[in-house]
Amino acid sequence: MAHDCLFCKIIAGDIPSNKAAETDKILAFHDIAPQAPVHVLVIAKRHTPSVSETPDNAIFADLMGGARDVAKQLNLEDYRIILNNGAEAGQSVFHMHAHILAGRPLLWPPG
Repeated sequence: MAHDCLFCKIIAGDIPSNKAAETDKILAFHDIAPQAPVHVLVIAKRHTPSVSETPDNAIFADLMGGARDVAKQLNLEDYRIILNNGAEAGQSVFHMHAHILAGRPLLWPPG
């Protein structure tokens, strides 16, 4: 655990979250500043700062499988999964995570 990492603190239970799902590999919770009617974050329990710095492809499988399972649990048919890598791409918490967005039309390309 990275002690100064917001998501590591959420995983540890030091910061509360509105959980959507949890396994031994991932934690999913509703975003506190949603960008769509449904906005769930799926975070890897193993700390790694970003997509580029992910040392093990199993983390991607855990994250994407977790996102799929959360979408099924929430009965979502149409949704977007987003992985941001780096500050200029919109990553604000440097702990590997995916966003699930749904509940409204999601235009392409995004703004």
